[in-house]
Formats: sequence, structure tokens, C-alpha cells
Amino acid sequence: MELRRLEEQEHQKTRKLWEEVFSDDTRAFLDYYYFIKTRENEIWVIEEDGEIQSMLQLNPYQLQVAEHPFLCRYIIAVATRAQYRSRGYMSSLLRKAMQEMYGKKEPFTFLMPAAEAIYTPYDFRFVYSQRQAVFEKKAETELIEEEDATMFQAEELAAFAKERLFGTARVYAVRDAHYYQTRVLEQQSENGGIRMLKKDGKLVGIYCYAKEETCEVLEPLILPGYETVFWDSISGLSEKPVKVLACPEVLEPCARSVERKPMIMVRILHLETLLSVLTVKEGESLSCSFAVIDPILTGNSRIWKLCSQEDGRIQVTETEDSQGVLTIGALTELVFGYRSAADLRKDPDVCLGRELECELEKISPLSPVFLNEIV
Repeated sequence: MELRRLEEQEHQKTRKLWEEVFSDDTRAFLDYYYFIKTRENEIWVIEEDGEIQSMLQLNPYQLQVAEHPFLCRYIIAVATRAQYRSRGYMSSLLRKAMQEMYGKKEPFTFLMPAAEAIYTPYDFRFVYSQRQAVFEKKAETELIEEEDATMFQAEELAAFAKERLFGTARVYAVRDAHYYQTRVLEQQSENGGIRMLKKDGKLVGIYCYAKEETCEVLEPLILPGYETVFWDSISGLSEKPVKVLACPEVLEPCARSVERKPMIMVRILHLETLLSVLTVKEGESLSCSFAVIDPILTGNSRIWKLCSQEDGRIQVTETEDSQGVLTIGALTELVFGYRSAADLRKDPDVCLGRELECELEKISPLSPVFLNEIV
């Protein structure tokens, strides 16, 4: 058994395993993925009996985390051939990949889990619940200006998305021209596209859509006042109700039903890097210390002291005096605003006194999170 990272020219060797394990994916999608995405990603594998029997892929995304840009990895295609399961291959791949990313001082990695229970033992925790809505076909629609974007319109898409996302999310994938050039191809591989909505020649909304077995819309970004234009547009996609993922709250009145579904899990990697981007809430002053327990990335298992500076940023140092103990998983939920410090006190593995709880509540969480990437 050999665990290693493939060279770029070897990436195509994993397609056979992907087709075997993820048999629902279409040939068109895999053609896109293995032509575009594997040019820049990392693939870790375990080889045995002369073949790749297990794999894990790391797709790079430029993320905006508060005021700081970071290159982070999206974990995808964690797969093991059926007859080689229950041998700890997935665990070995995850641990190795996490250690490598920690060595590069990457703040965190993220994934969309097939099941929460698979990744919780590795201290992945949910940080983002996606708003999902169902829209009925509109009885009467108005004539609207709309077209599917081409790769040559990526700059226009990026400028529009930047305007809509700025100030509304604290953690999201940077929508630059490269992002949308890739995204156009991805949606096309799923028999869809990126729809551009216009009013009197002005761009008023964009959304991604895929039309395979069912029609799904993802991440509509719509200017205020043009909500019905969006509804008119998606009513033309299908005769059946359309599911809208990452549906903004402003569109909810038009929807038949809305629910929130836990979607993205995060695993903190280089803790000091992540803590260093935090700030305190306006008008607050912070001074606290706590021990962190990280059984996998043991370099994080230290006693950390956080002190706010005049500009609101947090200075991170090590100390010997601890006011409490947090697991790396609990700290993840706290930092990304998924759970409050008061709620974490209920966890049996957390030791959190009232004084430390009050101090931790002064930290401005890295939320809202807006991570809707599929691959």
C-alpha cells in the first residue's frame, strides 16, 4: 500500500475510480471536470495491487475571509473502491492532506459531506446552512430580457457579483473573471448555464442553473425590486416546480416553501493563521486565554492568548495561563458563528467559565458564510 500525491499528468488515472464510485455523474460533467478542474487541483491516492484504490481531491479556491484573501482547499471526491473499504484508507488520506495543508499555514479546509457522521471524528463542523426554496411555475409571466452568459462575459458577471456580495458575507469564494469562466463551463456540462437578466439593457440579476433529471437553480443574485423578474425567468425553465439553492431572503415571498439545510463543514487547519484574522465587535475590548485540544494537528494544541488592539484586530500569542478548554471542533463552530459561547458550555468536552464566555462573545464571528461551490 502506497499513499502519495499524484503528478498533474497522472490525474486522469483517477477517473476510472470516480466513474465506479460516483456512477450518477454524467460523461459531460466528468469531461469538464477532468479537463478543467484537474489542471490546478491536488489529488492524493492510495495504490494497492497495481491500481488506485482510494482517492481524495483538493480543489483550490481563493476565499475572502473577513478582510483577508486566502487560498483554501475544497475537499471533494473522497472515494474508495468497494472491496478496499474498512481498511482506514479514507482516514489516512484525510490526515495526510490536512497535515500538508497545515504545513502551508492554510487557515481551514471545507467540504460538502455525504454524511455528517463521516467527518465529525476528524473535527469537521458545519458552519453554513443553505437556504433552499421551491418555486411553482408562475401562472402569468412578463416578457423579459435574458440570455445565457458566455466565457467572454465573465468580467461583467464578476463585477455584478462583487457588488451584490460585498458587505453581505464574511466568508465566500472570490467571484473574479476566472471563477466565472470556469463556472460557465461547469453549468454547461450539466445541461445548464448562467442566466443573465436585464431590464432596459441593464443587468439586474444572474443565476446558475442545471437541467438534468430535474431543474435546479443555484445562487440567484438579484437587484432589489427585480424579484418578480427572477420568478418570470425560472418559470420558463421547467413546467414543474423549480428548486432554488442559496435562495436570498428577499426572494422568499415568491416561493412556495423555504427550508435551511446544513451544507458546508469546515476543519480548522493552521489555527494561529485563522485566529489572526479575527476582530472584536465595535466598542469592545478583549483579553482572554484558553487551551485548545486538537488530536490530529497537534501544533494547534496550545494555550492561546487573545488581546484586542486599538484598531479592533486581535493579537494572538501563546501563554501558560488558561481560563478554559475548547476542542478544535467547538472553536470552529464559535469562530464561524454557528454556535454561541453560551451554547458551547453544554458540551462535555468543553470547559468554559462565565468570564471566558463573556470574553469570547466579544469576537466578531466569521459569518455570514456563503459557500455554495459544488466541485
